[in-house]
Amino acid sequence: MKISNTNKWNTLDCFVKISSPWLTLIGEHLQDDRGKVIDYWRVEKADSVVILTIQSGNFLFPIPMYRPGLGENTLDFPGGRVPSGQKPVAIVPKILERELGITAAAIAHLTPLNTTGWAINSSFSNQKLYGFVAEIDSNVLISDQLLGAVYPTTELGISNLLQDLTCLQCRSVLLEWQYQSR
Repeated sequence: MKISNTNKWNTLDCFVKISSPWLTLIGEHLQDDRGKVIDYWRVEKADSVVILTIQSGNFLFPIPMYRPGLGENTLDFPGGRVPSGQKPVAIVPKILERELGITAAAIAHLTPLNTTGWAINSSFSNQKLYGFVAEIDSNVLISDQLLGAVYPTTELGISNLLQDLTCLQCRSVLLEWQYQSR
């Protein structure tokens, strides 16, 4: 189904723009489809990649990392930002090597869960999320110093995993994989 774009808003001006390596914060005056002018804030960020790493019927997780927004370490699938000018699929091997010590040769099969990216928060940010499934060769050993957790890919394993995952992006990619695997 095609969604109509007849209620377009107009950007009147940008009254502030603050840039950092992580994000750009933009304040704009927008005129809505009824003629009302509002102050609107949004963030531009690089797209993200989340990778479900599966080996021999188990999800593999890197060591939990500190998340400043939560003030604690969290369990997350491997992931990261897509550098400007690069394709999401191209950074998957780099992320897996950084987070789990897995070389590109260890990836037996790489499957994208989406090819256009999902909007993470379309009213506030331009950022998209790309999900991948990386099946790791069963003969590849992951260092205990890099492996944070292992969960079976069974219904019970996924149920337990959903109790432990706080990252909505990780949960979304996991549930999309589960849905597509039916």
